[in-house]
Amino acid sequence: MEISILQKARYAYKPKLPAILAEELEHVTVTLGEPTEAPADQGDLKLYFRCTYGKPIALIEKGENENIGKKLAVGVILSGGQAPGGHNVIAGLYDGLKKGCRDSVMYGFLGGPSGLIENKTLRFTDAIIDEYRNTGGFDIIGSGRTKIETPDQFAASLETAKKLGLNAVVIIGGDDSNTNAALLAEYFIERGTEIQVIGCPKTIDGDLKNEHIETSFGFDTAVKTYSELIGNIARDANSAKKYWHFIKLMGRSASHITLEAALQTHPNICLISEEVEYRKQSLAAVVETIVSSVVKRAGQGDNFGVALIPEGLIEFIPEMKKLIEELNDTMSVYGTEFAKKDSFIERLYFLDQYLSEPSYTLLKNLPTEIAEQLLLDRDPHGNVQVSRIDTEKLLISMVEKRVEQLKAEGKYKGKFSSYGHFFGYEGRCAAPSNFDADYCYSLGYTAFILIASGLTGYISSVKNLTAPAHDWIAGGIPLTMMMNMEQRHGVKKPVIKKALVELDGKPFKTFAAARETWAVKTCYQYPGAIQYFGPSEVCNQTTMTLRLEKS
Repeated sequence: MEISILQKARYAYKPKLPAILAEELEHVTVTLGEPTEAPADQGDLKLYFRCTYGKPIALIEKGENENIGKKLAVGVILSGGQAPGGHNVIAGLYDGLKKGCRDSVMYGFLGGPSGLIENKTLRFTDAIIDEYRNTGGFDIIGSGRTKIETPDQFAASLETAKKLGLNAVVIIGGDDSNTNAALLAEYFIERGTEIQVIGCPKTIDGDLKNEHIETSFGFDTAVKTYSELIGNIARDANSAKKYWHFIKLMGRSASHITLEAALQTHPNICLISEEVEYRKQSLAAVVETIVSSVVKRAGQGDNFGVALIPEGLIEFIPEMKKLIEELNDTMSVYGTEFAKKDSFIERLYFLDQYLSEPSYTLLKNLPTEIAEQLLLDRDPHGNVQVSRIDTEKLLISMVEKRVEQLKAEGKYKGKFSSYGHFFGYEGRCAAPSNFDADYCYSLGYTAFILIASGLTGYISSVKNLTAPAHDWIAGGIPLTMMMNMEQRHGVKKPVIKKALVELDGKPFKTFAAARETWAVKTCYQYPGAIQYFGPSEVCNQTTMTLRLEKS
């Protein structure tokens, strides 16, 4: 099969490594610090993780390591949604493993965690790995969202690992996947095995981070991809001067993608879910924020604009959150009876007896298309699938209605025409930026060092990321150190806490200081396509979020 010139060039790209990982591996070791604590719920977490709680932070440094050269067998899992750079994590792990001992073997579990449960594997070779270096996607072995949570699933996972003679399993995933990694590590120890489990921090949403995990991989590439598209649309809007573009961006639980895209492109409106929740803003108040910009810009002859909207916004609007909760509770009890209602009107009347008056009134007053999405799109647990709700269309409809009111009152004389967009899958499998290619390769290589050093229940960590790759700091962080207890389906469970946008953080404050100007003036920035070649400040730059957080 013929491949593109760019892809050929990317195959040839040699990812940069922290200086310590470029050493001869027999001179690389791990030093351990003091025992660690979780930020909250320490007592409960100690009961869940009797064998692995409180492990020390690991730092990779120079030193003798007699275990590096031992033959190992390692299995790797891609878990959850795709993120640019996953193939390089696998390549880094493979290269480290083979450099340590050429006879070592590595398996990929097909289709995510279910591959471990069902023993569906691919044995990696040099040729297979070389075909996927520096490429986007997870197609080397595929991914999946199966959770290892039942006794039978844990037992089957252990049986697979034993049959393959594995020394370790590496789980590449987000907060839920790495929580699973911690539970699996604990389970393996409890069953008297020495099979290790190491995690790697993946998610384009950017919500798996802390002081030791400075960013999750894939965020850099995904947001640069979205920002290119937003910049293109902004340029088009400024050229045609007749459309408002409402752009929904991925990020259900956190607004990191939307905030970073705003910092890169300077839209007229950028809504941050965490701020909406903090201020307890109503849906009407959110709409008024947009309308204010529409009216002011129309007053100066600019009947166009760009608005960025996080995917999960409606769950952060108090009255919408309450409505969704009441719908979920109602469906959990009366879902079968509700499903027998044939029309939207019948379903609406049915809910009148179960929803509170404010929630029912809100549901009735929503655009019919949105109300139907709230009622019809359910996940396997009977909950509203918020990510499928066309929030951008909801806001367009409400802004149009409000603008018409102002026009009738003589307070608005402009024109309002709009387009809605949703950018999600466009960024998840993009060819990784140089940063993500380097970072992911380093994470995989680091995971090998942690395995060779006998560690389990850790997540691979590479820090100091705003410095040149040579100066990055590699190590491992105990997974239990990142956890708290949360209510999931009526039961308190240990989970890695999602990192939301911090309203007192420098990225948000930088945005907040400029948004009043952006709301009125046309200040668009056009980031352009990801650059893989050229000056370092062009092709190796990190996200603005990371630069601001570490400045």
